[in-house]
Amino acid sequence: MVVKKKMRKTVSSASAEKTVDAAKASLTEVATTSARVIVTLSKESKKLITSARRLSKKRAVLMRKKKTAANKVKMDPNAANRKNVKQIENEIAAVKKEAARIAGQKATLTPEITALRAISKRTTAYTKALEQADKVLNKPSKKRRRKKVVRKVAEEQV
Repeated sequence: MVVKKKMRKTVSSASAEKTVDAAKASLTEVATTSARVIVTLSKESKKLITSARRLSKKRAVLMRKKKTAANKVKMDPNAANRKNVKQIENEIAAVKKEAARIAGQKATLTPEITALRAISKRTTAYTKALEQADKVLNKPSKKRRRKKVVRKVAEEQV
């Protein structure tokens, strides 16, 4: 049996250059896009945090109101006082429901921001390293001057 050797794929300089440029472009695109998304998600996260604080304060106020209303019901158990307690309990339930929804959103948002920050940090470091490498590689070569001694010897020989 004759075994055929696999031919190695040859790469032209133009296609290699194009591939490298495309990779650098996609890396910078990821860096800028992730930075933009981090800003957007951070704003959203701040909004969620402020609304969570607002709901927490509202819940604390409602709990105090409920306590005073419950004391009023103990003193005078009429329909108006019982209705007031029931209304406060309904408001507390609504606040708890809203707080649970916000907590769920925060729980999904936090790991996403963390991961995006790590990716952004990596891509920024990679692009900086590539820029420095390009700077070194694209530095123009210095023209070396011949030493005076060599010139004098060359003139004497002529």
